[in-house]
Amino acid sequence: MIDRLSIFGGNSNTKLLHAIAKNLRVKLGDASVLRFTDGETRVKINENVRGKDVFVVQSTCFPTNDNLMELLILMDALKRASANRITAVLPYFGYARQDRKDQPRVPITAKLIANILTRAGASRILTIDLHAGQIQGFFDVPLDHLYAVGVFVEYFERKKIENLVVVSPDVGGIKTARAYSKRLGAGLAIVDKRRIDDKQAEVMNILGEVEGKNVVIVDDIVATAGSLVEAASAVKKGGANDIYATVTHPALCGPAIERLAGSPIKELIVTDTIPVEESKMIDKIKVLTVAPLLASAIKRIHNEESISILFDE
Repeated sequence: MIDRLSIFGGNSNTKLLHAIAKNLRVKLGDASVLRFTDGETRVKINENVRGKDVFVVQSTCFPTNDNLMELLILMDALKRASANRITAVLPYFGYARQDRKDQPRVPITAKLIANILTRAGASRILTIDLHAGQIQGFFDVPLDHLYAVGVFVEYFERKKIENLVVVSPDVGGIKTARAYSKRLGAGLAIVDKRRIDDKQAEVMNILGEVEGKNVVIVDDIVATAGSLVEAASAVKKGGANDIYATVTHPALCGPAIERLAGSPIKELIVTDTIPVEESKMIDKIKVLTVAPLLASAIKRIHNEESISILFDE
């Protein structure tokens, strides 16, 4: 059935795209994803995809709107070229942080993007570490949600760090931190952040024991790195020894690199769901690939096999 499988992608993460194709041992689909002179996205599929099972790999990272439009137009072109099934593979699902109405007169962009992807031709979605699990319910097509925990756990098992404690940077990340803690056989702690009022700074409390421990802080996305660095500083004040951080999606915007460079974090381990620019690759940052994970999921979806084995303990 592998001859019925085609992999296409836009310009958001070409290195990961080629790595996935290499892991699958298939030739990357031939498509032109360019720009008209006025900046509009121009797409042409340069090969026959009639009746094929097509996977379109595209992270909706910065520049978010450009990458999203590339994905939508690619899927529309493939649908009009009579592809049998189109799976949108989003290593990083953007616009996910607005997943509910927490203020008056604000949008729910995660639901909006889910609707747009479906209308553009996506038969199913494959993604990694959604910002909020309930986003899966926004889709009316099947969604396969992978977890990067296995990639990070393998890394730490090779490092053989003793006296390890997993720390959640906020109360909302307890479930994820517990999964890491269980897999690593480590302790668990939580950074409880509370703002006294809109003028006074946050008070940081540590729920759990970090004194004299090596700490790994786990989170799904790092943007400006403010919360991550605050959490690292809090556990350092609590007596922690070496501090590591694992983050699936390295958005790394604004003052993130400057903050990380001056933080007590010894090593920031991220994945390649979002490409890290060379100018941002400081010594503290270590990039792990999710290409084998995505390739395995794509192969299993294509062969109509269960993918739960990829994240079962």
